[in-house]
Amino acid sequence: MPGSLFTYTVDRSIRHGTKTGLIVSLGHSLLELVLVILIFLGAGKYLSTDMARAVIGLIGGVVLGFLGFGMIKDVYLNKISLDTEDNKSTKQGNMFLAGAVLSATNPYFIIWWSAVGLTLIMNSYYAFGITGIAIFYIGHILADISWFTFVAALISKTRHLINIKAYKVIIVVLAVCLIGFGVTFFASGIRYIS
Repeated sequence: MPGSLFTYTVDRSIRHGTKTGLIVSLGHSLLELVLVILIFLGAGKYLSTDMARAVIGLIGGVVLGFLGFGMIKDVYLNKISLDTEDNKSTKQGNMFLAGAVLSATNPYFIIWWSAVGLTLIMNSYYAFGITGIAIFYIGHILADISWFTFVAALISKTRHLINIKAYKVIIVVLAVCLIGFGVTFFASGIRYIS
């Protein structure tokens, strides 16, 4: 499902190339490893509480709003370029950390893992024990890594087909999407508080 991590991957792939997909998905996968362990140990019931959803939603909303407005500011201040030589020297930020943070601050990600993920983890455990959980996790992250690397490769290999004006429009549209996700996450956090 396209979401904040997908939007971020598209934006960074235009700027920094194919490696973006791998780096972002590895950060995402590390968070998923921690979640799989925590959920298996019984934390799933706490992650699905209204308080946890509220905190995750509020923090997620702020983080996504910050990223989105930062992208718009870069367009406004003309700090972006399609020149691949330029992009190599441009500050990339920590895409690995962003993969984990964007996932952690997405309340729907946590809810999915607390509900559906818990069932899949336990089914794997009942079928094959700890080995089953390892097989499930490896299969799951390989799917994530494959998908995000494919998206990043597709975007980075076709970026030469767009001009700087179209690129700026794409960045603003992606930024608005991130801000929209942020508003939705923040609103869901408020809803869980009340």
